[in-house]
Amino acid sequence: MSRLNPGNVELARTIISRYPRPRSALIPLLHVAQEQEGWVSPEAMAHIAELVDLAPAEVLGTASFYGMFKREPVGRYVVSVCTNISCLLLGGEELLEHCERTLGIKPGATTSDGMFTLEDVECIAACTDAPCLQVNYRYFLRISHDEVDALVDDLRAGRRTDEVPPHGTLTRIRQDIRPERWVGRGAEGLPPEIR
Repeated sequence: MSRLNPGNVELARTIISRYPRPRSALIPLLHVAQEQEGWVSPEAMAHIAELVDLAPAEVLGTASFYGMFKREPVGRYVVSVCTNISCLLLGGEELLEHCERTLGIKPGATTSDGMFTLEDVECIAACTDAPCLQVNYRYFLRISHDEVDALVDDLRAGRRTDEVPPHGTLTRIRQDIRPERWVGRGAEGLPPEIR
C-alpha cells in the first residue's frame, strides 16, 4: 500500500496549518489516508507521523483506538449491522443472519469480489429506528430483509453511488480550509452558520 499521494500531502499540510499543534490534526489526517485507499495502511500512518512529527506508534495508537479507522483492507462497502439492545429486540440478530446469507460471509469477512465487508457492531445511535444498519457510515433505518436484498443488488449494480460512496469517503464537498480565509476577520466576517 502507499503513502499519501501528492494531492493528499498538500491537503494534509493545509489541514495541519489550521491547528496550533500539528499533532492535533491527526484524526483528520487519518481520514484523508482512509479516503485515499479505503483503509489506513502502515505506510500511510508512517507518512502521517512524519508530517506531524510524531512516532509512528503514536499514530497507530490513535488509529487503533477508533473503530472507524480500518487498518486492514475492507470491501468497497462496509455493512455494519447493529445488534445492540434496541436493534436486538426488534430483529437485529435476524438482520445480521440475513446479511450473512445474502452476502455469503460471516462478520469480519469480505466477499471474494471485494465488494462487501460485513460487521456486527454495537450501537450506531439510531435506537428509535431499529433495526438498522450502516453502509460506509450511511444509515439505513427500520430496514427489512427485502430492503437489504434490494440495497445489496443496487450497490452491486452501481445504482446507489450518489447515496453511498466507496468506503473511506466522509464527504463529497470539502470545506474551504485555507487559514487565510479567516485571519483578521471578526464575527461579522464569519459565515452566518457559524456566527
